[in-house]
Amino acid sequence: MNCPNCGGTIEPGQMKCFKCGSAVQQSVPQAAAPMQQQQSPQTGSFSQTVSTGDEPKDWLATLLMCFFVGCFGVHRFYTGSIAIGLVQFFTLGLCGVWTFIDFILILTGAYRDSSGRKLVRKS
Repeated sequence: MNCPNCGGTIEPGQMKCFKCGSAVQQSVPQAAAPMQQQQSPQTGSFSQTVSTGDEPKDWLATLLMCFFVGCFGVHRFYTGSIAIGLVQFFTLGLCGVWTFIDFILILTGAYRDSSGRKLVRKS
């Protein structure tokens, strides 16, 4: 799919264009996402919701993992970046430099998970 504003490539599940930053709506195929029925306690009626199964990762959990065991790439495994996690594991976070950079990126909110989404601050 391409961005309607700039024509940049939009990956499935991406909420905004990385090239221009505009919000993008994507349709989810009915066969790809399971439908769940939920009954409202007030009205007793049923509503259907689409479950994608892949939730955004927690900011605090990622920050703590990076701080305490970041040299082993645990925060990369948690956010879905398996290949980079393996490289960090075998190089000990490039002797701590890569881990420090990831820590700063997480602190400033610039770190993204493997799907390109920002980490969420859950309260």
